[in-house]
Amino acid sequence: MLLLAPAGLALLAGLDGALVLLGVPAPVRLDRLADVHGQLMVLGVVGTLVALERAVAVRTPLAFASPMLLAAGSLALLSAAPPAVGRGLHLAGTLALVGIYLLVWQRQPASAVAVQGAGALAAAGSALLLVAGVPVPVVTPWFVAFLVLTVVGERLELMRFAPPPVAVRAAVVVAALLLVAGAAVALLQPRAGGAVLGGALVGLAVLLTRHDVARRTVRSTGLPRFMALAMLTGFAWLAVAGGTWLVAGAATEGPGYDAVLHAVFLGFVMSMVFAHAPVILPAVLRRPLPYRPVMLVPLALLHVSLAFRLLAGDAWGSVTAVRVGGVANVVAVLAFLGVAAWSVASAPAPASLAVVAP
Repeated sequence: MLLLAPAGLALLAGLDGALVLLGVPAPVRLDRLADVHGQLMVLGVVGTLVALERAVAVRTPLAFASPMLLAAGSLALLSAAPPAVGRGLHLAGTLALVGIYLLVWQRQPASAVAVQGAGALAAAGSALLLVAGVPVPVVTPWFVAFLVLTVVGERLELMRFAPPPVAVRAAVVVAALLLVAGAAVALLQPRAGGAVLGGALVGLAVLLTRHDVARRTVRSTGLPRFMALAMLTGFAWLAVAGGTWLVAGAATEGPGYDAVLHAVFLGFVMSMVFAHAPVILPAVLRRPLPYRPVMLVPLALLHVSLAFRLLAGDAWGSVTAVRVGGVANVVAVLAFLGVAAWSVASAPAPASLAVVAP
């Protein structure tokens, strides 16, 4: 809980910063929130949660250095300390995350671990670029590589229950490497880098849609169906982001940049957060998070509002549509947090808790 609290605070601050960037009323009006919005959402929220989940799984005390450093970096970014302090702590936390994956690799050398480790290296690369003063829009491909490869590695790990052909696993690893390579190329050649990034994302979206267990569990009921719906829609948004990069290159401003940014971070990543919250959080909190059918409401609102933002806003150049869709995106995330908190609070705590991912 001590490490989840800073992640939760970073999420609320990041959402507040999103409202500030949209130019609409926000609970807190601080210029710094808009400046650190991206870093807070990626390294402060997702980075801390991923590192904490890995640390719990590894069960080595030193592994908790990664989530501790990432959480401390988020608090530093929200304090009066110079931004360099928070960036430095985030760099240390991402390097520690790479160390966790090296430890996991020693225990279990597998393609899934290699893909997640490549994502951790991308996180460290993004943190290093931020320390060097590189603007967030330029760092965005590194953020994308970290988030996408972390999720893809976890999905690849779950494919062991229904192993795909060796060629498919090899294709996922190749696409993962291309994603990291594309992020590096985009630093110097945005158009060429965007082509590599876009091709890698589209390839990963196709492979996941074709071989992920979600294709079967979507015909189920309850939590397995909810998770499958969230994941399949997330894969679709990943393809949208990849297609946009293929067409527009690795843009750092304008509608193309907004479309890629939010197709990945909201459409793909937040869908995965919604999907895995009933599985991951109980493993960390040691309290159940029962599935409730009402969880479908914020999930639907997230995707409908994102589609409105991209189609009516970015595609047609309507600032009002971008703002309306953006506010609805924030409401969807907050609504899911509220439902999850209510579900945890209303569930009885069993003597022992075993968690199995559908």
